[in-house]
Amino acid sequence: MPLPYVLLSAAVSLDGYLDDTGPDRLLLSGPADFDRVDEVRASVDAILIGAGTIRADNPRLLVNSAERRAARVADGKAEYPLKVAVSGSGELDPAARFWHTGGDKVLLTTDDGALRARALGIAADVVPLGPVLDWRAALEYLHDRRGVRRLMVEGGGSVHTQLLRQELADELQLVLAPLLVGDPDAPRLFGPGAYQGGRLRLVESRPIEDVVLNRYLPTAPGTGDRVAAADRHWLALACELAELCPPSDTAFSVGAVVVAADGTELARGYSREGGDPVVHAEEAALAKVDPTDPRLAAATVYSSLEPCARRASRPAPCARLILDAGVRRVVTAWREPDTFVPGANGSGVLAAGGAVVVVLPEYEERAKAPNRHLEG
Repeated sequence: MPLPYVLLSAAVSLDGYLDDTGPDRLLLSGPADFDRVDEVRASVDAILIGAGTIRADNPRLLVNSAERRAARVADGKAEYPLKVAVSGSGELDPAARFWHTGGDKVLLTTDDGALRARALGIAADVVPLGPVLDWRAALEYLHDRRGVRRLMVEGGGSVHTQLLRQELADELQLVLAPLLVGDPDAPRLFGPGAYQGGRLRLVESRPIEDVVLNRYLPTAPGTGDRVAAADRHWLALACELAELCPPSDTAFSVGAVVVAADGTELARGYSREGGDPVVHAEEAALAKVDPTDPRLAAATVYSSLEPCARRASRPAPCARLILDAGVRRVVTAWREPDTFVPGANGSGVLAAGGAVVVVLPEYEERAKAPNRHLEG
């Protein structure tokens, strides 16, 4: 199921703390960064925090700039993004500022938590998600029922930890403050546990007064049929590569990327790359990888179009090339239509060879875009 783009936002000390144990909130950044956060808030559809943040900080969670709120309204959006709280127990202060400022509010909770929240008179749409709090179900609800396409998560540490450990975070915006806390009882941004392997990709780093903003994207693919946030990034890149294809009236424009389990890009390619009029995207990408590379066995091939099962231009179709390379996971956006090959079923060939095929239909329109001239 499609999910919102999940952006985690936090500020920490150099030793990884969100706060100290003093009676007042530790201010980790200054006016310029607060204004940046306000700008990000204004750009999203919803802002989410956990119950612990409501209890500890009693935040309002608003877009403070009147100009930014006016711009949202001019764009046909609500003045404020949807405010989302998450609580398993539903035991929250009904007088907290979160419920009584800004626009629409929703509380995502469990079945038991919904009973408690309603009994307390929480001023929000109370949504039970089942006997336990399921993050994927929460994100699917926000996407499908509330129209949330970009979600900003502002804490706390346990929420950030859970979303990262479950591979549901698309981006991390981390501000490093030139402070050291050193108190083992103070809250930290990330807790212990099993995180996805691989290095995050740094896509931006810039100073803002005396703090530094770093933006990271996950890179490690999911495993089997489990979709990780990085799968969406890599498939989007495959769709971008498809736009580089020289146009053709007799073949699809397709992009492909081969990614190791740790998130290392092994190769990329696109249809008709390098002046070869018949080379396919997956073929072009795999040709750039050493066939003895041991990382291929756990790699994922991302292709904007389902790999072909039959072709006239070369002896081996792309589905067979993928299997022969040892790859056993493929993520694609679009099943091959019957335009050139009736009954095309590359996914069936891959599955018969022991590969898992994951289709992310939310990218289908992007995959079709460079092929519009072939329709009809």
